[in-house]
Amino acid sequence: MTIQFQALPTEDVRSLQRGGPDAYGHTPERRISDGDGMPCRHCLKNIAAGDTYLVLAYRPFPNLQPYAETGPIFLHADECERAGEAGTLPEILGSPDYIVRGYGRDDRIVYGSGGVIATDAIAARAETLFERDDIAYVHVRSARNNCYQCRIERA
Repeated sequence: MTIQFQALPTEDVRSLQRGGPDAYGHTPERRISDGDGMPCRHCLKNIAAGDTYLVLAYRPFPNLQPYAETGPIFLHADECERAGEAGTLPEILGSPDYIVRGYGRDDRIVYGSGGVIATDAIAARAETLFERDDIAYVHVRSARNNCYQCRIERA
């Protein structure tokens, strides 16, 4: 089986970059990157020191429901190119480990699917999760802060 790491949709990101409201209805905050740990969820690259970035609340789910986690993410403030869907780890995944968790077609956590996984084992863990019929997609989240990083789909 092959998998694809997916960045945020460009249409959603452009709206936020133009000052559109985040998941809480607020205008994204603008900051200057110090170059340390500012991963853009659109290009899936780290935001370079001196570049302007946005901090905003993001909910990677289509509807409000008890499992629709909302949390902070970073985006380049200026337009960047969306990362292509690829089976290789995105640049932003530079920590030693991440939470990898499966979700069902109802956008709810599939219990027993989540775990803190070493970064170099994320792809293999996603492939194992996709062997299950009840897993529709997988999230990669920060193991320290639970921040959404990217989505993994079956290719």
